[in-house]
Amino acid sequence: MLITLKFWKWVTPKNVSFVILMLHFCVIFGQQKVIVIDPGHGGKDTGAIGKNTIREKDVALRIAKEIIRLNKTLLNNEFDIYSTRYKDTLISLSDRSRLAESLKADVFVSLHCNASNTSSKGMDVYVHKTNHEETRTKESIAIGLSILEESTLKLGFKKRGVKFANFQVLRKATFCPAILVEMGFVTNADEADYFSKPQNNRALALSDLMGITNYLNSGL
Repeated sequence: MLITLKFWKWVTPKNVSFVILMLHFCVIFGQQKVIVIDPGHGGKDTGAIGKNTIREKDVALRIAKEIIRLNKTLLNNEFDIYSTRYKDTLISLSDRSRLAESLKADVFVSLHCNASNTSSKGMDVYVHKTNHEETRTKESIAIGLSILEESTLKLGFKKRGVKFANFQVLRKATFCPAILVEMGFVTNADEADYFSKPQNNRALALSDLMGITNYLNSGL
């Protein structure tokens, strides 16, 4: 694509609306699939805080960055991958989905971590069930199942399944298959410890990337 990764590094909450407007006037070339990764929370919104004060917003951002890096180093930039944030900033939920729409994304993946007062563990994927776009819902479920398959079989996470939810970031993403991945529980001691290790962040990022890749290459 003509719009480079460096272009997006200056995007801040203050200028994101300008970027969205500008993208409407950009002609984007190439046949690569466009993937938008959305690291949840950011800035003053830490998300869940778990064991050893690990913060959801930090885990999500680290894994998003790893997905972009792995696409470049392992897949030779097979996909055009963008992030809704590249640093610890808070982007509104509406701007996250609007950015993806402006980029004409083929897939939208929002990354989060779960929290519980119990000893819950494992990975969930959420999709938004819409009455007017049954095909889009099926595509979202297929991507979610593909990511779960990679993460649970190869990394050992408990599979908690694909579920429906009315999350705003999914509700507004009606233009492409969209999922929200709860990558595990920061309140679970084992999973919080897992998130704290860089090599495990890379493993999670790879499982997400391979799950998306398997879906896009399946021709479904």
